[in-house]
Amino acid sequence: MRVVVVGGTGTIGRSIVAELSKRHEVVVAARSGGAHRVDITSSASIQAFYREIQGFDALVCAAGDAYLGDFDGMTEEDVAVGVQGKLLGQVRLVLLGCRFLREGGSFTLTSGFLLRDPIPGASNFSMVNGAIEGFVRAAAFELRRSVRINAVSPGLAEESLAVYGHRTPGRLPVPMSTIAAAYVRSVEGFQTGQVLLAE
Repeated sequence: MRVVVVGGTGTIGRSIVAELSKRHEVVVAARSGGAHRVDITSSASIQAFYREIQGFDALVCAAGDAYLGDFDGMTEEDVAVGVQGKLLGQVRLVLLGCRFLREGGSFTLTSGFLLRDPIPGASNFSMVNGAIEGFVRAAAFELRRSVRINAVSPGLAEESLAVYGHRTPGRLPVPMSTIAAAYVRSVEGFQTGQVLLAE
């Protein structure tokens, strides 16, 4: 298969690329770095990216920003970071990518454990993670040509423990191999409309 990994240069993205590259042709895209550049906050950038790479069999998105900061100081502009980035960025990839995705292909989006285990300062993440999972469950009913769509919900990756572990005390870190395996299940498996937990 020809698999596109958006955010393929990030912490999780690199592990996804490494695992899928064992069996598939992988196209790595990111806002900076990677073989292809794409900014998922911009429809024009996504359209140009799709025209550049043309057809593919699966797309994985491991990209998308959200606001991390105290609720008391959060503004509408801060909320928009997650809405425009992690939420609409991934939705744009699906909406604009349907005509480039080959029959029987799949989309795999990324939510996260903060939906089920919210922590102080991360309400923007929790909000958009919930919206992503709702979108995946509903879109699965309407996608044509046997196209599948799932979300992966990663836990706190071992590689991120030093930076974010203090924000979620007592949470056990998840090996990157476990997180990457959930994305492989979505790409190579048969599920649709599911949230695959790697928490």
